[in-house]
Amino acid sequence: MSTNLSRVVFSSMLIFFACFFVFPIWSTVKSAFLTQSGSFTLEYVSEVFLNEIYRDGLMNAFSIAFWTTVGCLIVALPLAFCYVRFEFPGKTLLNSLVLIPMILPPFVGAIGVKAMLGQAGAVNSFLAAFGLMDPAHPIDWLGEGQMLGIVIMEVLHLYPILYLNAAAALANIDPALEEAATSFGCNPVRRFWRVTLPLIMPGVFAGGTIVFIWAFTELGVPLVFDYSRVTSVQIFSAIKDLSGNPFPYALVVVMLVLSTLIYGVSKWFFGSSSSGGGGRATTARETVVLPMRTGIACACGFALVTFLAVIPHLGVLFLAVAQDWYGTVFPEALTLTHYRDALGHELTLSSISNSLKYSAAATLVDLVLGVAVAYVVVRTRIKGRQILDAMAMLPLAVPGLVMAFGFLAMTRDGQMFDWLMIGENPVLVLVIAYSVRRLPYVVRSASAGFQQVSPSLEEAAQNLGATPERALWRITLPLVAPNLIAGAMLAFAFAMLEVSDSMILAAQSAHYPITKAIYSLISSLGNGPNIAAALGVWAMMFLAVTFISAALILGKRLGALFRA
Repeated sequence: MSTNLSRVVFSSMLIFFACFFVFPIWSTVKSAFLTQSGSFTLEYVSEVFLNEIYRDGLMNAFSIAFWTTVGCLIVALPLAFCYVRFEFPGKTLLNSLVLIPMILPPFVGAIGVKAMLGQAGAVNSFLAAFGLMDPAHPIDWLGEGQMLGIVIMEVLHLYPILYLNAAAALANIDPALEEAATSFGCNPVRRFWRVTLPLIMPGVFAGGTIVFIWAFTELGVPLVFDYSRVTSVQIFSAIKDLSGNPFPYALVVVMLVLSTLIYGVSKWFFGSSSSGGGGRATTARETVVLPMRTGIACACGFALVTFLAVIPHLGVLFLAVAQDWYGTVFPEALTLTHYRDALGHELTLSSISNSLKYSAAATLVDLVLGVAVAYVVVRTRIKGRQILDAMAMLPLAVPGLVMAFGFLAMTRDGQMFDWLMIGENPVLVLVIAYSVRRLPYVVRSASAGFQQVSPSLEEAAQNLGATPERALWRITLPLVAPNLIAGAMLAFAFAMLEVSDSMILAAQSAHYPITKAIYSLISSLGNGPNIAAALGVWAMMFLAVTFISAALILGKRLGALFRA
Protein backbone atom coordinates (compact mmCIF):
# COMPACT_ATOMS: atom_id res chain seq x y z
CA MET A 1 0.00 0.00 0.00
CA SER A 2 1.49 3.34 -1.05
CA THR A 3 2.21 6.03 1.51
CA ASN A 4 -0.48 8.36 0.11
CA LEU A 5 -3.10 5.62 0.17
CA SER A 6 -2.07 4.71 3.73
CA ARG A 7 -2.63 8.32 4.76
CA VAL A 8 -6.06 8.28 3.09
CA VAL A 9 -6.93 5.08 4.99
CA PHE A 10 -5.65 6.61 8.22
CA SER A 11 -7.72 9.78 7.75
CA SER A 12 -10.84 7.83 6.71
CA MET A 13 -10.63 5.60 9.77
CA LEU A 14 -10.29 8.60 12.07
CA ILE A 15 -13.43 10.11 10.51
CA PHE A 16 -15.29 6.79 10.90
CA PHE A 17 -14.37 6.52 14.59
CA ALA A 18 -15.21 10.18 15.15
CA CYS A 19 -18.70 9.68 13.66
CA PHE A 20 -19.59 6.26 15.05
CA PHE A 21 -17.61 5.95 18.25
CA VAL A 22 -16.90 9.41 19.64
CA PHE A 23 -20.10 11.10 18.47
CA PRO A 24 -22.53 8.52 19.96
CA ILE A 25 -20.81 8.91 23.31
CA TRP A 26 -20.85 12.69 22.97
CA SER A 27 -24.59 12.65 22.14
CA THR A 28 -25.27 10.94 25.45
CA VAL A 29 -22.87 13.12 27.44
CA LYS A 30 -24.36 16.31 25.98
CA SER A 31 -27.90 15.28 26.93
CA ALA A 32 -26.77 14.58 30.50
CA PHE A 33 -25.29 18.04 31.06
CA LEU A 34 -27.56 20.39 29.08
CA THR A 35 -30.99 21.63 30.06
CA GLN A 36 -33.81 21.99 27.52
CA SER A 37 -32.80 25.64 27.11
CA GLY A 38 -29.22 24.59 26.30
CA SER A 39 -27.52 25.75 29.48
CA PHE A 40 -24.97 23.63 31.33
CA THR A 41 -26.10 21.83 34.49
CA LEU A 42 -24.83 19.19 36.92
CA GLU A 43 -28.29 18.62 38.35
CA TYR A 44 -29.04 15.45 36.40
CA VAL A 45 -25.75 13.72 37.20
CA SER A 46 -25.95 14.83 40.83
CA GLU A 47 -29.43 13.35 41.10
CA VAL A 48 -27.99 9.92 40.19
CA PHE A 49 -26.02 9.97 43.44
CA LEU A 50 -28.68 11.73 45.52
CA ASN A 51 -31.60 9.55 44.45
CA GLU A 52 -31.69 6.39 46.56
CA ILE A 53 -33.02 4.21 43.73
CA TYR A 54 -30.31 5.26 41.27
CA ARG A 55 -27.64 5.07 43.97
CA ASP A 56 -28.68 1.55 44.90
CA GLY A 57 -28.61 0.60 41.21
CA LEU A 58 -25.00 1.72 40.91
CA MET A 59 -23.97 -0.02 44.12
CA ASN A 60 -25.66 -3.24 43.01
CA ALA A 61 -24.01 -3.06 39.58
CA PHE A 62 -20.63 -2.51 41.25
CA SER A 63 -21.24 -5.41 43.66
CA ILE A 64 -22.15 -7.75 40.79
CA ALA A 65 -19.04 -6.72 38.85
CA PHE A 66 -16.74 -7.00 41.88
CA TRP A 67 -17.91 -10.44 42.96
CA THR A 68 -17.97 -11.66 39.37
CA THR A 69 -14.35 -10.61 38.91
CA VAL A 70 -13.32 -12.20 42.22
CA GLY A 71 -15.13 -15.39 41.30
CA CYS A 72 -13.47 -15.49 37.88
CA LEU A 73 -10.04 -14.99 39.47
CA ILE A 74 -10.64 -17.83 41.93
CA VAL A 75 -11.68 -20.14 39.10
CA ALA A 76 -9.32 -19.07 36.31
CA LEU A 77 -5.92 -18.60 37.98
CA PRO A 78 -5.49 -22.17 39.35
CA LEU A 79 -6.66 -23.61 36.03
CA ALA A 80 -4.24 -21.45 34.04
CA PHE A 81 -1.34 -22.30 36.36
CA CYS A 82 -2.02 -26.04 36.11
CA TYR A 83 -2.36 -25.90 32.33
CA VAL A 84 0.88 -24.00 31.70
CA ARG A 85 3.11 -25.66 34.31
CA PHE A 86 2.01 -29.33 34.45
CA GLU A 87 1.28 -32.36 32.30
CA PHE A 88 -1.76 -34.37 33.35
CA PRO A 89 -4.24 -36.80 31.73
CA GLY A 90 -6.60 -35.22 29.20
CA LYS A 91 -4.84 -31.85 29.32
CA THR A 92 -5.49 -30.86 25.68
CA LEU A 93 -9.14 -31.90 25.72
CA LEU A 94 -9.85 -30.25 29.06
CA ASN A 95 -8.22 -27.03 27.89
CA SER A 96 -10.50 -27.00 24.85
CA LEU A 97 -13.56 -27.52 27.03
CA VAL A 98 -12.74 -24.38 29.01
CA LEU A 99 -14.27 -22.33 26.19
CA ILE A 100 -17.65 -24.08 26.50
CA PRO A 101 -19.25 -21.39 28.73
CA MET A 102 -18.79 -18.77 26.01
CA ILE A 103 -20.97 -20.65 23.51
CA LEU A 104 -24.16 -19.55 25.25
CA PRO A 105 -25.21 -15.94 25.89
CA PRO A 106 -25.44 -15.61 29.69
CA PHE A 107 -28.98 -14.25 29.66
CA VAL A 108 -30.10 -17.41 27.79
CA GLY A 109 -28.28 -19.58 30.32
CA ALA A 110 -30.16 -17.71 33.04
CA ILE A 111 -33.33 -19.47 31.86
CA GLY A 112 -31.67 -22.82 32.59
CA VAL A 113 -30.35 -21.68 35.96
CA LYS A 114 -33.82 -20.53 37.04
CA ALA A 115 -35.29 -23.87 35.96
CA MET A 116 -32.71 -25.82 37.96
CA LEU A 117 -32.17 -23.59 41.01
CA GLY A 118 -35.63 -22.06 41.35
CA GLN A 119 -37.71 -22.90 44.40
CA ALA A 120 -39.63 -25.49 42.35
CA GLY A 121 -36.58 -26.39 40.29
CA ALA A 122 -34.60 -29.56 39.75
CA VAL A 123 -32.23 -29.18 42.73
CA ASN A 124 -34.98 -28.64 45.32
CA SER A 125 -37.00 -31.47 43.78
CA PHE A 126 -33.99 -33.77 44.15
CA LEU A 127 -33.51 -32.79 47.80
CA ALA A 128 -37.20 -33.24 48.57
CA ALA A 129 -37.27 -36.66 46.92
CA PHE A 130 -34.60 -37.90 49.35
CA GLY A 131 -36.14 -36.23 52.39
CA LEU A 132 -33.39 -33.64 52.66
CA MET A 133 -35.76 -30.69 52.37
CA ASP A 134 -39.33 -29.88 53.38
CA PRO A 135 -41.28 -29.31 50.11
CA ALA A 136 -43.46 -26.76 51.92
CA HIS A 137 -40.38 -24.65 52.69
CA PRO A 138 -38.10 -24.83 49.62
CA ILE A 139 -34.61 -23.38 49.68
CA ASP A 140 -34.21 -20.07 47.86
CA TRP A 141 -30.86 -20.86 46.21
CA LEU A 142 -30.80 -17.70 44.15
CA GLY A 143 -31.35 -15.44 47.15
CA GLU A 144 -33.69 -12.54 47.61
CA GLY A 145 -33.37 -10.11 44.72
CA GLN A 146 -31.61 -12.72 42.54
CA MET A 147 -28.14 -11.09 42.84
CA LEU A 148 -26.50 -14.41 43.73
CA GLY A 149 -27.94 -16.00 40.59
CA ILE A 150 -26.66 -13.12 38.45
CA VAL A 151 -23.14 -13.40 39.88
CA ILE A 152 -23.14 -17.19 39.37
CA MET A 153 -24.20 -16.77 35.75
CA GLU A 154 -21.58 -14.10 35.09
CA VAL A 155 -18.75 -16.11 36.67
CA LEU A 156 -19.66 -19.26 34.75
CA HIS A 157 -19.76 -17.30 31.50
CA LEU A 158 -16.77 -14.95 31.85
CA TYR A 159 -14.02 -16.95 33.59
CA PRO A 160 -12.62 -18.18 30.21
CA ILE A 161 -11.62 -14.59 29.36
CA LEU A 162 -9.46 -14.40 32.49
CA TYR A 163 -8.20 -17.95 31.92
CA LEU A 164 -7.01 -17.17 28.38
CA ASN A 165 -5.22 -13.99 29.46
CA ALA A 166 -3.63 -15.56 32.56
CA ALA A 167 -2.49 -18.65 30.63
CA ALA A 168 -0.88 -16.48 27.93
CA ALA A 169 0.86 -14.37 30.58
CA LEU A 170 2.17 -17.43 32.44
CA ALA A 171 3.45 -18.96 29.21
CA ASN A 172 5.45 -15.79 28.43
CA ILE A 173 7.30 -15.62 31.76
CA ASP A 174 11.01 -16.27 31.37
CA PRO A 175 11.79 -19.43 33.44
CA ALA A 176 15.17 -17.92 34.33
CA LEU A 177 13.45 -15.35 36.58
CA GLU A 178 11.79 -18.02 38.72
CA GLU A 179 14.91 -20.16 38.71
CA ALA A 180 16.87 -17.21 40.06
CA ALA A 181 14.36 -16.80 42.89
CA THR A 182 14.63 -20.51 43.69
CA SER A 183 18.43 -20.32 43.79
CA PHE A 184 18.12 -17.65 46.49
CA GLY A 185 16.09 -20.01 48.67
CA CYS A 186 12.58 -18.87 47.74
CA ASN A 187 10.04 -21.66 48.34
CA PRO A 188 7.32 -22.33 45.70
CA VAL A 189 4.54 -20.50 47.57
CA ARG A 190 6.65 -17.41 48.25
CA ARG A 191 8.00 -17.52 44.69
CA PHE A 192 4.47 -17.47 43.29
CA TRP A 193 3.41 -14.47 45.39
CA ARG A 194 6.65 -12.47 45.06
CA VAL A 195 7.76 -13.32 41.51
CA THR A 196 5.18 -15.11 39.36
CA LEU A 197 2.05 -13.19 40.31
CA PRO A 198 3.58 -9.70 39.83
CA LEU A 199 4.88 -10.78 36.42
CA ILE A 200 1.48 -11.99 35.19
CA MET A 201 -0.48 -9.05 36.60
CA PRO A 202 -0.62 -7.21 33.22
CA GLY A 203 -2.31 -10.23 31.67
CA VAL A 204 -4.57 -10.77 34.67
CA PHE A 205 -5.62 -7.11 34.72
CA ALA A 206 -6.19 -7.13 30.96
CA GLY A 207 -8.69 -9.96 31.36
CA GLY A 208 -10.00 -8.74 34.71
CA THR A 209 -10.80 -5.30 33.33
CA ILE A 210 -12.87 -6.78 30.51
CA VAL A 211 -14.66 -9.09 32.95
CA PHE A 212 -15.41 -6.26 35.41
CA ILE A 213 -16.74 -3.86 32.78
CA TRP A 214 -18.74 -6.64 31.10
CA ALA A 215 -20.39 -7.64 34.38
CA PHE A 216 -20.83 -4.01 35.50
CA THR A 217 -22.88 -3.17 32.41
CA GLU A 218 -24.58 -6.55 31.79
CA LEU A 219 -28.21 -6.08 30.78
CA GLY A 220 -29.59 -9.46 29.73
CA VAL A 221 -29.07 -11.52 32.90
CA PRO A 222 -30.62 -9.00 35.34
CA LEU A 223 -33.60 -8.68 32.98
CA VAL A 224 -34.18 -12.43 32.92
CA PHE A 225 -33.83 -12.63 36.72
CA ASP A 226 -36.31 -9.75 37.13
CA TYR A 227 -33.68 -7.77 39.03
CA SER A 228 -34.67 -4.16 38.43
CA ARG A 229 -32.53 -2.32 40.99
CA VAL A 230 -29.39 -2.31 38.89
CA THR A 231 -28.25 0.54 36.64
CA SER A 232 -28.36 -1.32 33.32
CA VAL A 233 -32.02 -2.33 33.79
CA GLN A 234 -32.94 1.15 35.02
CA ILE A 235 -31.50 2.57 31.80
CA PHE A 236 -33.33 0.01 29.67
CA SER A 237 -36.62 0.65 31.45
CA ALA A 238 -36.35 4.41 30.86
CA ILE A 239 -35.98 4.16 27.07
CA LYS A 240 -39.71 4.62 26.52
CA ASP A 241 -39.55 8.10 28.09
CA LEU A 242 -36.43 9.63 26.57
CA SER A 243 -37.96 12.80 25.14
CA GLY A 244 -38.46 14.60 28.43
CA ASN A 245 -36.38 12.54 30.81
CA PRO A 246 -32.65 13.40 31.10
CA PHE A 247 -31.88 10.91 33.89
CA PRO A 248 -31.27 7.88 31.63
CA TYR A 249 -28.54 9.92 29.92
CA ALA A 250 -27.09 10.84 33.30
CA LEU A 251 -27.07 7.18 34.33
CA VAL A 252 -25.26 6.22 31.13
CA VAL A 253 -22.67 8.98 31.64
CA VAL A 254 -21.98 7.86 35.22
CA MET A 255 -21.61 4.27 34.03
CA LEU A 256 -19.28 5.41 31.24
CA VAL A 257 -17.11 7.48 33.60
CA LEU A 258 -16.77 4.64 36.10
CA SER A 259 -15.93 2.13 33.35
CA THR A 260 -13.38 4.53 31.85
CA LEU A 261 -11.75 5.08 35.25
CA ILE A 262 -11.46 1.33 35.79
CA TYR A 263 -9.96 0.86 32.33
CA GLY A 264 -7.65 3.86 32.76
CA VAL A 265 -6.35 2.68 36.15
CA SER A 266 -5.50 -0.75 34.76
CA LYS A 267 -3.71 0.81 31.79
CA TRP A 268 -1.88 3.29 34.01
CA PHE A 269 -0.43 0.61 36.25
CA PHE A 270 0.01 -2.22 33.75
CA GLY A 271 -0.45 -0.84 30.23
CA SER A 272 3.25 -0.19 29.71
CA SER A 273 4.19 -3.67 30.83
CA SER A 274 4.45 -6.65 28.61
CA SER A 275 1.34 -8.71 28.49
CA GLY A 276 3.39 -11.61 29.53
CA GLY A 277 4.89 -9.89 32.51
CA GLY A 278 8.51 -10.66 31.91
CA GLY A 279 8.63 -10.48 28.16
CA ARG A 280 9.18 -13.42 25.88
CA ALA A 281 10.87 -16.39 27.47
CA THR A 282 14.54 -16.67 26.54
CA THR A 283 14.55 -20.40 27.25
CA ALA A 284 11.84 -22.99 26.74
CA ARG A 285 9.91 -24.04 29.81
CA GLU A 286 9.67 -27.72 30.59
CA THR A 287 6.30 -28.72 31.98
CA VAL A 288 6.31 -30.98 35.03
CA VAL A 289 4.75 -34.41 34.58
CA LEU A 290 2.58 -34.88 37.64
CA PRO A 291 2.33 -38.22 39.50
CA MET A 292 -0.73 -40.21 38.48
CA ARG A 293 -2.85 -39.35 41.54
CA THR A 294 -1.95 -35.68 41.45
CA GLY A 295 -2.49 -35.56 37.69
CA ILE A 296 -5.92 -37.15 38.00
CA ALA A 297 -6.81 -34.67 40.76
CA CYS A 298 -5.75 -31.81 38.49
CA ALA A 299 -7.82 -33.21 35.62
CA CYS A 300 -10.80 -33.61 37.95
CA GLY A 301 -10.49 -29.94 38.92
CA PHE A 302 -10.74 -28.93 35.27
CA ALA A 303 -13.65 -31.34 34.74
CA LEU A 304 -15.51 -30.06 37.83
CA VAL A 305 -15.27 -26.44 36.70
CA THR A 306 -16.41 -27.40 33.21
CA PHE A 307 -19.35 -29.38 34.65
CA LEU A 308 -20.44 -26.43 36.81
CA ALA A 309 -20.09 -24.15 33.81
CA VAL A 310 -22.36 -26.32 31.65
CA ILE A 311 -25.16 -26.49 34.24
CA PRO A 312 -26.90 -23.50 32.59
CA HIS A 313 -26.47 -25.20 29.22
CA LEU A 314 -27.99 -28.41 30.58
CA GLY A 315 -30.91 -26.44 31.99
CA VAL A 316 -31.50 -24.83 28.58
CA LEU A 317 -31.25 -28.22 26.85
CA PHE A 318 -33.77 -29.81 29.23
CA LEU A 319 -36.15 -26.86 28.95
CA ALA A 320 -35.94 -27.02 25.17
CA VAL A 321 -37.19 -30.64 25.11
CA ALA A 322 -39.57 -30.48 28.07
CA GLN A 323 -43.33 -30.72 27.75
CA ASP A 324 -43.69 -30.14 31.49
CA TRP A 325 -40.87 -29.39 33.94
CA TYR A 326 -42.11 -28.08 37.26
CA GLY A 327 -41.39 -29.59 40.67
CA THR A 328 -39.45 -32.54 39.20
CA VAL A 329 -35.75 -33.41 38.89
CA PHE A 330 -36.05 -34.04 35.15
CA PRO A 331 -38.77 -33.15 32.64
CA GLU A 332 -41.66 -35.60 32.91
CA ALA A 333 -42.21 -35.80 29.15
CA LEU A 334 -39.87 -34.96 26.26
CA THR A 335 -40.62 -33.45 22.87
CA LEU A 336 -38.72 -32.03 19.89
CA THR A 337 -41.61 -29.75 18.96
CA HIS A 338 -39.95 -26.70 20.48
CA TYR A 339 -36.95 -27.05 18.14
CA ARG A 340 -39.28 -27.14 15.16
CA ASP A 341 -41.23 -24.17 16.50
CA ALA A 342 -38.01 -22.25 17.11
CA LEU A 343 -37.26 -22.39 13.38
CA GLY A 344 -40.87 -21.93 12.27
CA HIS A 345 -42.36 -19.46 14.74
CA GLU A 346 -43.23 -16.13 13.12
CA LEU A 347 -41.13 -14.14 15.57
CA THR A 348 -38.09 -16.44 15.58
CA LEU A 349 -38.04 -16.92 11.80
CA SER A 350 -37.90 -13.19 11.14
CA SER A 351 -35.38 -12.65 13.96
CA ILE A 352 -33.01 -15.27 12.55
CA SER A 353 -33.26 -13.66 9.13
CA ASN A 354 -32.69 -10.21 10.62
CA SER A 355 -29.66 -11.31 12.65
CA LEU A 356 -28.10 -13.03 9.64
CA LYS A 357 -28.58 -9.88 7.59
CA TYR A 358 -27.32 -7.47 10.26
CA SER A 359 -24.36 -9.62 11.28
CA ALA A 360 -23.19 -10.50 7.77
CA ALA A 361 -23.18 -6.84 6.75
CA ALA A 362 -21.38 -5.83 9.96
CA THR A 363 -18.75 -8.55 9.44
CA LEU A 364 -18.03 -7.34 5.90
CA VAL A 365 -17.58 -3.81 7.27
CA ASP A 366 -15.27 -5.16 9.98
CA LEU A 367 -13.16 -7.07 7.47
CA VAL A 368 -12.56 -3.96 5.37
CA LEU A 369 -11.92 -1.70 8.36
CA GLY A 370 -9.95 -4.31 10.30
CA VAL A 371 -7.53 -5.03 7.46
CA ALA A 372 -7.06 -1.31 6.84
CA VAL A 373 -6.37 -0.52 10.51
CA ALA A 374 -4.07 -3.52 11.01
CA TYR A 375 -2.06 -2.74 7.88
CA VAL A 376 -1.57 0.92 8.79
CA VAL A 377 -0.54 0.01 12.35
CA VAL A 378 1.77 -2.91 11.52
CA ARG A 379 3.16 -2.08 8.09
CA THR A 380 3.49 1.71 8.04
CA ARG A 381 5.31 4.33 10.07
CA ILE A 382 2.63 7.01 9.86
CA LYS A 383 2.66 9.31 12.87
CA GLY A 384 -0.29 8.71 15.16
CA ARG A 385 -0.98 5.16 13.96
CA GLN A 386 -0.94 3.94 17.57
CA ILE A 387 -3.89 6.26 18.23
CA LEU A 388 -5.76 4.44 15.48
CA ASP A 389 -4.93 1.09 17.04
CA ALA A 390 -6.07 2.28 20.47
CA MET A 391 -9.36 3.61 19.11
CA ALA A 392 -10.02 0.33 17.29
CA MET A 393 -9.65 -1.56 20.57
CA LEU A 394 -11.58 0.87 22.80
CA PRO A 395 -14.99 -0.68 22.01
CA LEU A 396 -13.86 -3.62 24.18
CA ALA A 397 -13.49 -1.27 27.14
CA VAL A 398 -16.55 0.94 26.53
CA PRO A 399 -19.72 -0.78 27.79
CA GLY A 400 -22.03 -2.05 25.06
CA LEU A 401 -24.96 -0.47 26.89
CA VAL A 402 -23.28 2.95 26.66
CA MET A 403 -22.60 2.58 22.94
CA ALA A 404 -26.14 1.34 22.24
CA PHE A 405 -27.64 4.26 24.15
CA GLY A 406 -25.34 6.65 22.28
CA PHE A 407 -26.54 5.35 18.92
CA LEU A 408 -30.11 5.72 20.10
CA ALA A 409 -29.46 9.31 21.17
CA MET A 410 -27.77 10.38 17.93
CA THR A 411 -30.49 8.88 15.67
CA ARG A 412 -33.47 10.59 17.35
CA ASP A 413 -35.57 12.94 15.21
CA GLY A 414 -33.73 16.18 14.54
CA GLN A 415 -30.26 14.79 15.29
CA MET A 416 -27.40 14.79 12.78
CA PHE A 417 -27.60 11.04 12.09
CA ASP A 418 -31.38 10.58 12.25
CA TRP A 419 -31.22 9.40 8.60
CA LEU A 420 -29.62 6.15 9.85
CA MET A 421 -33.01 5.15 11.22
CA ILE A 422 -35.01 4.38 8.08
CA GLY A 423 -38.45 5.09 9.44
CA GLU A 424 -38.68 2.50 12.22
CA ASN A 425 -36.19 0.14 10.55
CA PRO A 426 -32.87 0.09 12.49
CA VAL A 427 -30.93 -1.95 9.90
CA LEU A 428 -28.27 0.71 9.18
CA VAL A 429 -27.71 1.73 12.79
CA LEU A 430 -27.56 -1.91 13.95
CA VAL A 431 -25.03 -2.82 11.24
CA ILE A 432 -22.83 0.12 12.27
CA ALA A 433 -23.28 -0.60 15.98
CA TYR A 434 -22.42 -4.28 15.53
CA SER A 435 -19.38 -3.48 13.39
CA VAL A 436 -17.97 -0.94 15.85
CA ARG A 437 -18.48 -3.31 18.81
CA ARG A 438 -16.85 -6.32 17.10
CA LEU A 439 -14.12 -4.57 15.12
CA PRO A 440 -11.43 -5.32 17.79
CA TYR A 441 -11.58 -9.06 17.05
CA VAL A 442 -10.82 -8.55 13.35
CA VAL A 443 -8.13 -5.93 14.06
CA ARG A 444 -6.35 -8.21 16.55
CA SER A 445 -6.55 -11.20 14.20
CA ALA A 446 -5.37 -9.21 11.16
CA SER A 447 -2.52 -7.59 13.13
CA ALA A 448 -1.31 -11.01 14.26
CA GLY A 449 -1.37 -12.17 10.64
CA PHE A 450 0.56 -9.16 9.33
CA GLN A 451 3.17 -9.57 12.07
CA GLN A 452 3.74 -13.20 11.04
CA VAL A 453 4.18 -12.41 7.32
CA SER A 454 7.55 -10.89 6.47
CA PRO A 455 7.40 -7.51 4.68
CA SER A 456 10.19 -8.78 2.41
CA LEU A 457 7.61 -10.82 0.48
CA GLU A 458 5.74 -7.66 -0.50
CA GLU A 459 9.02 -5.90 -1.27
CA ALA A 460 10.05 -8.76 -3.56
CA ALA A 461 6.75 -8.53 -5.44
CA GLN A 462 7.20 -4.76 -5.83
CA ASN A 463 10.74 -5.27 -7.14
CA LEU A 464 9.22 -7.48 -9.83
CA GLY A 465 6.91 -4.66 -10.90
CA ALA A 466 3.82 -5.12 -8.76
CA THR A 467 2.22 -2.04 -7.25
CA PRO A 468 2.00 -1.93 -3.42
CA GLU A 469 -1.76 -2.50 -3.63
CA ARG A 470 -1.38 -5.50 -5.96
CA ALA A 471 1.34 -6.99 -3.72
CA LEU A 472 -0.97 -6.63 -0.72
CA TRP A 473 -3.91 -8.22 -2.58
CA ARG A 474 -2.01 -11.08 -4.26
CA ILE A 475 0.70 -11.88 -1.68
CA THR A 476 -0.07 -10.72 1.85
CA LEU A 477 -3.83 -11.12 2.14
CA PRO A 478 -3.84 -14.81 1.03
CA LEU A 479 -1.16 -15.52 3.66
CA VAL A 480 -3.11 -13.83 6.47
CA ALA A 481 -6.45 -15.27 5.30
CA PRO A 482 -6.66 -17.83 8.16
CA ASN A 483 -6.36 -15.03 10.72
CA LEU A 484 -8.96 -12.95 8.92
CA ILE A 485 -11.33 -15.91 8.77
CA ALA A 486 -10.94 -16.56 12.50
CA GLY A 487 -11.50 -12.91 13.41
CA ALA A 488 -14.47 -12.64 11.05
CA MET A 489 -16.07 -15.78 12.49
CA LEU A 490 -15.84 -14.43 16.03
CA ALA A 491 -17.12 -11.00 14.95
CA PHE A 492 -20.04 -12.63 13.13
CA ALA A 493 -20.90 -14.98 16.00
CA PHE A 494 -20.83 -12.26 18.67
CA ALA A 495 -22.83 -9.92 16.42
CA MET A 496 -25.47 -12.64 15.93
CA LEU A 497 -25.91 -12.82 19.71
CA GLU A 498 -25.30 -9.17 20.64
CA VAL A 499 -27.52 -8.17 23.57
CA SER A 500 -27.24 -4.44 24.36
CA ASP A 501 -27.52 -3.05 20.82
CA SER A 502 -30.29 -5.50 19.91
CA MET A 503 -32.36 -4.86 23.03
CA ILE A 504 -32.16 -1.08 22.82
CA LEU A 505 -32.10 -0.26 19.10
CA ALA A 506 -34.70 -2.72 17.77
CA ALA A 507 -38.12 -1.44 18.86
CA GLN A 508 -40.55 -3.31 16.61
CA SER A 509 -40.96 -7.09 16.44
CA ALA A 510 -40.54 -7.10 12.65
CA HIS A 511 -36.96 -5.91 13.14
CA TYR A 512 -36.02 -7.97 16.22
CA PRO A 513 -32.64 -9.74 16.12
CA ILE A 514 -32.34 -13.18 17.75
CA THR A 515 -31.53 -11.96 21.26
CA LYS A 516 -34.49 -9.54 21.38
CA ALA A 517 -36.76 -12.35 20.13
CA ILE A 518 -35.47 -14.70 22.86
CA TYR A 519 -36.14 -12.08 25.53
CA SER A 520 -39.63 -11.50 24.16
CA LEU A 521 -40.36 -15.23 24.20
CA ILE A 522 -39.06 -15.63 27.77
CA SER A 523 -41.63 -13.10 28.94
CA SER A 524 -44.52 -14.65 27.00
CA LEU A 525 -47.06 -17.15 28.30
CA GLY A 526 -47.48 -20.78 27.25
CA ASN A 527 -44.49 -22.46 25.64
CA GLY A 528 -42.64 -19.20 24.99
CA PRO A 529 -39.77 -20.01 27.42
CA ASN A 530 -39.41 -23.47 25.84
CA ILE A 531 -39.16 -21.99 22.34
CA ALA A 532 -36.68 -19.42 23.67
CA ALA A 533 -34.59 -22.25 25.12
CA ALA A 534 -34.72 -24.15 21.82
CA LEU A 535 -33.59 -21.04 19.96
CA GLY A 536 -30.82 -20.72 22.56
CA VAL A 537 -29.71 -24.29 21.77
CA TRP A 538 -29.48 -23.47 18.07
CA ALA A 539 -27.40 -20.41 19.02
CA MET A 540 -25.25 -22.62 21.27
CA MET A 541 -24.49 -25.00 18.42
CA PHE A 542 -23.64 -22.11 16.12
CA LEU A 543 -21.24 -20.49 18.61
CA ALA A 544 -19.64 -23.85 19.45
CA VAL A 545 -18.67 -24.44 15.82
CA THR A 546 -17.38 -20.86 15.59
CA PHE A 547 -15.20 -21.05 18.71
CA ILE A 548 -13.77 -24.46 17.86
CA SER A 549 -12.88 -23.27 14.35
CA ALA A 550 -11.33 -20.04 15.62
CA ALA A 551 -9.37 -21.89 18.31
CA LEU A 552 -7.98 -24.33 15.74
CA ILE A 553 -6.87 -21.45 13.51
CA LEU A 554 -5.50 -19.06 16.15
CA GLY A 555 -4.36 -21.52 18.83
CA LYS A 556 -2.89 -19.75 21.87
CA ARG A 557 -3.38 -16.35 20.21
CA LEU A 558 -7.13 -16.62 20.82
CA GLY A 559 -6.74 -14.96 24.24
CA ALA A 560 -5.32 -11.81 22.64
CA LEU A 561 -8.73 -11.10 21.08
CA PHE A 562 -10.18 -10.48 24.56
CA ARG A 563 -7.52 -8.00 25.67
CA ALA A 564 -8.27 -4.30 25.38
